[in-house]
Amino acid sequence: QVQLVESGGGLVQAGDSLRLSCAVSGRTFRVATMGWFRRTPGKDREFVAALAWSGGNTDYADSVKGRFTISRDNAKNTVDLQMNSLKPEDTAVYYCAAILGSNSWYYRLLQTKYDYWGQGTQVTVSS
Repeated sequence: QVQLVESGGGLVQAGDSLRLSCAVSGRTFRVATMGWFRRTPGKDREFVAALAWSGGNTDYADSVKGRFTISRDNAKNTVDLQMNSLKPEDTAVYYCAAILGSNSWYYRLLQTKYDYWGQGTQVTVSS
């Protein structure tokens, strides 16, 4: 079992920054890929960013590339999402998720391949 708990959401103005954190606990040695997704009311949940747990590889949705950065804090055992230059269209509930096992990087964009999900944290960006 792997437990994921997001934190750091809130209400900010356009142009502000926010840092989300996903605390990872449990059988973390099995985690291979971590992802951030978001859901806006009336829309499907969409991919935001992914990180290979062992380090190195990252990937971003075009809509956040250059503004968001995903990283791992080994000391805290968290996966963080630094969000800069926020826009109103970034308003959503943000979820972190984990894929276990090898070769998971190939599936990083596929929500159905993620084994564990956090409960989500709300980010609201006002104009």
